[in-house]
Amino acid sequence: MTITEFIKSDVKAVLQAQGRLPYRLTLGAMSEHYKVSLTPVRHAIDELVEEGVIRRKDNGRLEAVPEALEGVVLESPKPDATESRLYDEIREEVIARSLNQDSEYLREQATAEQYGAGRTVVRQIFSRLAGAGLIEHVPRCGWRVRPFSEQDMHDYLDIREMLELKALELARGQFTDDELNQLLKANKPGKGAAKSELDFDLHDYWIERCGNRYIVEFFKRYSPFYNALFNYAVIDEKVKREMAREHCEIVECLLARDWKGARKALSSHIREQREAVSRMIEYLNAKETV
Repeated sequence: MTITEFIKSDVKAVLQAQGRLPYRLTLGAMSEHYKVSLTPVRHAIDELVEEGVIRRKDNGRLEAVPEALEGVVLESPKPDATESRLYDEIREEVIARSLNQDSEYLREQATAEQYGAGRTVVRQIFSRLAGAGLIEHVPRCGWRVRPFSEQDMHDYLDIREMLELKALELARGQFTDDELNQLLKANKPGKGAAKSELDFDLHDYWIERCGNRYIVEFFKRYSPFYNALFNYAVIDEKVKREMAREHCEIVECLLARDWKGARKALSSHIREQREAVSRMIEYLNAKETV
């Protein structure tokens, strides 16, 4: 079950049982309640609106429609924390193999024995990793890790910068101060001993609203693999703090309707990914020599 599916099912179950939700029906409040980024919340809301469980009022605010669930049989899901941890562990191993150009096939039974898990669970995790572009299934051979290529990364970032800047421009009319402020709240550079808060899905906000299906399809097809690497590259608080600061700079420019400043901040942020991945590779190489 994906995070989006869990949120949808939980919203329905709570509405049916209580007739109301224990939080404000906004992106920020739901993100904080479920302890996730804004993107899965946004997707869940869109699907709940389509199903009639939530409606958008004329002023853009959301309203629950508990009567839409009358007579509907629901089951309240319970996320499996153990499976979630296993997914993270296997994902980290796959990323490390990708960066190390490890061409050895992953096999379900061997991986299940390595982690003390069931083969069915491992197969489901491999399918999710394949959906993210990290591995691919080769019949009668197993699962092949996608090898990392530094040149491919540079080529991807060149195209990403052009298309994402275009998406930002096209999506201007779709931004609202309420949503931008929620994005700002989700990205907080840490101060002193306080840890930074970082929303890795910030970029989806303008990509999903740009109205250009070719741009959307490019990121849907190519970004999961590189996003997994870039997110994994946030190896310490210093890097995370700088990324949170860059995210805030972009959003603050959007709130001020400083389009030129937003483009400049976004361009600089994307180009920083090259250095982040380089630092990550150095970090992993250093760990291997210890």
